[in-house]
Amino acid sequence: MLLIQSASAETADAADQCTVEDWVSFDKEVQEAGIWVSGESLADLVTATAVRVGRDGGRTVTDGPFAETREILGGFYVIDVPDLDVALDWAARCPGARGGGSVVVRPVAEFGG
Repeated sequence: MLLIQSASAETADAADQCTVEDWVSFDKEVQEAGIWVSGESLADLVTATAVRVGRDGGRTVTDGPFAETREILGGFYVIDVPDLDVALDWAARCPGARGGGSVVVRPVAEFGG
C-alpha cells in the first residue's frame, strides 16, 4: 500500500507542487502497468471525525484528527508488485512524494484463515 502523506500548507514547497494532470498521469501509469488493485483520494481533513473508546467503554466523538504533524494522510493506492524495491520505485513516481509530501510504503497484512 502506498500511503500518500501530503505536506501541510505551512511546509509545502510551492515550487514543487504537483498538478491534477500529474495525478491523472500517475493513475494511468499504475493502471496500464497492471499493478493497480485499488486507491482513493480522501476528502478534506475538515470532514474527519475521530472516535475514541475509553477503558470504561464510553465513546468520545470529536472533530479531527488534530495530530501534531506536518503531514496529512491524503489518499492511498493498493498495488500488487513482486517486492519492496518495485513498490519503492512506484512510490518515488507518485506526485504525492513531491513538494514536502511523502509516500509511505507498507505491506497489507495477510491473515491465514
